[in-house]
Amino acid sequence: MSRDSADTGRSRRLRAALALSAVGLLAAVGTVVLPGTASAASTLGASAAERGGRYFGTAVAASRLNDSAYTTILNREFNQVTAENEMKIDATQPQQGQFTFGNADRIVQHARSRGMQVRGHTLAWHSQQPGWMQNMSGTALRNAMLNHVTQVATHFRGQIAWWDVVNEAFQDGSSGARRDSNLQRTGNDWIEAAFRAARQADPNAQLCYNDYNIDNWNDAKTQAVYRMVQDFKNRGVPIDCVGLQSHFTGGSNYPSNYRTTLSSFAALGVDVHITELDIRNAPTDAYRNVVNDCLAVARCKGITVWGIRDSDSWRSSESPLLFNGSGNKKPAYDAVLAALNNGNPGGNPTTPPPGGGGCTATITPGQVWGDRYNTSVTVSGASTWSVVVTITPPQKISGTWSGNPTWDSSGNVMTMRSNGSGNTFGFTTMMNGNSSARPQITSCTAG
Repeated sequence: MSRDSADTGRSRRLRAALALSAVGLLAAVGTVVLPGTASAASTLGASAAERGGRYFGTAVAASRLNDSAYTTILNREFNQVTAENEMKIDATQPQQGQFTFGNADRIVQHARSRGMQVRGHTLAWHSQQPGWMQNMSGTALRNAMLNHVTQVATHFRGQIAWWDVVNEAFQDGSSGARRDSNLQRTGNDWIEAAFRAARQADPNAQLCYNDYNIDNWNDAKTQAVYRMVQDFKNRGVPIDCVGLQSHFTGGSNYPSNYRTTLSSFAALGVDVHITELDIRNAPTDAYRNVVNDCLAVARCKGITVWGIRDSDSWRSSESPLLFNGSGNKKPAYDAVLAALNNGNPGGNPTTPPPGGGGCTATITPGQVWGDRYNTSVTVSGASTWSVVVTITPPQKISGTWSGNPTWDSSGNVMTMRSNGSGNTFGFTTMMNGNSSARPQITSCTAG
């Protein structure tokens, strides 16, 4: 994706500034009409836009904008771009007080002239700092960081839909601790200070926290970021979104509770974005699952893949993208487009109730312990209802509240009926050694 972080060996790394009519967007990226069906979008960006106004974007390098094969795919397929390296600290302020925006401006102009939204990446980060910043500490570093946030966000004011204000501030592992960096050593409030400075510099941009390895809901790092966002929302710190980079090492690395992670962050009142997606060997199932999970969460605003062709990827030897080095569509591309086209145009956050009528049921993840977790379900559209919930064995539901449950013979399918205590019920599930699976709503029926 970008140049490697010194301490990790890896680099991770609208409000719309340009309004588009649906007709204009579809004209730009194309649709195809299939006989006997409604029109189905023929490109990723067009299909995503039809799913509740979402985006499907890509990381872009300014050096490749002279490559016609590259820009042909870019202009045809995507409706959002992220500058791969050109907005990072070393690129925009290589010498203290001397700002350079040429390559970043080029990417922004290319995108906006074609109706694409732009994600700014990134304002404050422990990595890819220029030498002058690496040698600073304490109050001097804090002031320099805040000045950088202010100057860069001000330069792009009105052109950026979302800013990754802070990138990768938590460490991997089981501690859930902040990363030990020069920025962290200026004080634990440095992230909050960066967000406040960004809001003041560009009040209309959506402000995001972005990180890798926060995909699995059970991981300590995910929980730590969740608690930070929860705290920010409770205290009025200006945060609008969370970005999950989602650099997966293969289908086995895609967590089955990924949708739970997306919906849990969304339940805090922030949008969620999949910001740097790439998957080793581009397995169709994993790509399809990621798209379906995003479409199932109303506040999942879009997906960005970290590069266009495999040859453009920071993981090029792993062939992790949707187009091969020759620019040809891979099976994963077909799986992604089909998943987008099959998605709910309104971006409904619930599982469609097959055969059911008159109500929908939305899962909200609850507290997680070492051996069990809570789940609540809210029903809308009916005052009396029955909801069917399926549990993956060997997990078992050990307790319920605010409803009348019955079970099938396997004990893995629960039908919860309203009992007059409201439209929200809940239950506790014992993991029994399976910590990744989560309940699924099978149907919601009114009456």
